[in-house]
Amino acid sequence: MTDSPTETAKEAEPTFRGDVTVELVKHSAADSDVLWAARVSTAGEQSLEEITKDPERSKGLINYLMRDRHGSPFEHNSMTFFISAPIFVFREFMRHRVGWSYNEESGRYRELQPVFYVPDTERKLVQEGRPGKYVFVEGTEAQHELTTRVMENTYREAYEAYQEMLAAGVAREVARSVLPVGLFSSMYATCNARSLMHFLGLRTQHEQAAVPSFPQREIEMVGEKMEAEWAKLMPLTYAAFNKNGRVAP
Repeated sequence: MTDSPTETAKEAEPTFRGDVTVELVKHSAADSDVLWAARVSTAGEQSLEEITKDPERSKGLINYLMRDRHGSPFEHNSMTFFISAPIFVFREFMRHRVGWSYNEESGRYRELQPVFYVPDTERKLVQEGRPGKYVFVEGTEAQHELTTRVMENTYREAYEAYQEMLAAGVAREVARSVLPVGLFSSMYATCNARSLMHFLGLRTQHEQAAVPSFPQREIEMVGEKMEAEWAKLMPLTYAAFNKNGRVAP
């Protein structure tokens, strides 16, 4: 006899992880997309010939568009990512609304699995300075031990309470209220190169950035993985983005 979802969940032990995962599941994105979109202004339907040409020959145009912030040609492409990260990352992520589409797993329609975020030892724990002018520094061994112990204990208690309510027949959409934002969720996120550049400009730190950004490390981890995938799809556009201060056109 097959176990019910609730019975299966009761047997599940909470797991803890300090990473995030990003998978590029589908795309229609190339540097040539920027070129034919830009050249329709002067070439009309003949701009479609750019699809079969080597975009390397026109990388100067891509750089010009980026430098002078002619942004719309960078929108004629699409990338869909499957992302697994803590809920608090997604709540920051979804503040990016223009040029993005999201679908996230639902705590109303499925029983949430006990996978929780605990920062690894490389995660800086201590904030120094005042708002708008602060830095993060390494935590002590004792601070890392405390963080790990308190978070894991809290997660275990919260998930036990969640299971107890489900076993008593409480609706999933009510029982999920006890779960913390450190719970892992998953979503599909679809964007174009222009919207991704805006995201990266705000959610990653980079030595070539003209405008400094100070993102929370966990969303930066997601951004770095998305950036690596995009760089392989549109290398000329990516190079122009970095060359021009990592400011979205």
